[in-house]
Amino acid sequence: MSNPLKIIAVPMHPEGRKFVAIFAAVSIVLGSLWMPLFWIGAGLTVWCYYFFRDPVRSVPQVEGRLVSPADGVVSLITRMVPPAELALDAEERVRVSVFMNVFNCHVNRMPMQGTIKKISYHHGKFLNASLDKASEHNERNALTIRSDNGTEIGVVQIAGLVARRIVCFTQEGENLERGERFGLIRFGSRLDIYLPPGVEPQVVLGQTTVAGETILANLEDPATVWSGARI
Repeated sequence: MSNPLKIIAVPMHPEGRKFVAIFAAVSIVLGSLWMPLFWIGAGLTVWCYYFFRDPVRSVPQVEGRLVSPADGVVSLITRMVPPAELALDAEERVRVSVFMNVFNCHVNRMPMQGTIKKISYHHGKFLNASLDKASEHNERNALTIRSDNGTEIGVVQIAGLVARRIVCFTQEGENLERGERFGLIRFGSRLDIYLPPGVEPQVVLGQTTVAGETILANLEDPATVWSGARI
């Protein structure tokens, strides 16, 4: 029988400590004024802790697997030319978008082992991250990742309607393993993943993904379960 504490008491990422402390302090102050406000604040403090959770993940060790960089739902799958800031070839690739709501774990993980070739941050708007136009208009941070065999992909962290801060833990030239943490977005957002040319996704629209675990594509055998239509 599994231990419920392993599900509830998951580790919290250090990025969330100051926010939990602020929520807790405000709850105490409000409680001194009216006790029901303390319990409301306590509930929000627990939610804040849960938002910044950083659970251990079982990363697939099979070669050639591209894993999801985010927890969430596959909200868009389309074929398009990557944005210029990724400095990838100007040819169409499949873009898989994973939308994270305020209840998802927001720690982002490397889709594959590789070197961070380029990082490009852009200021922008805070539209609903589930909208297609958010890729172009919202605040975002684009990373170009190159594997040891020369395969390049693009990953874009996109701020959402309530997100106001994109955090990137890595830097250009750093080499990270598949599933290793590279960033975080606060509070509700999206990640776009640009697959290599000719590689098709092995996820479908509406599918739930787990960062570092869910396989997005097989680079060794790029078979598709996608019809190729814009969805």
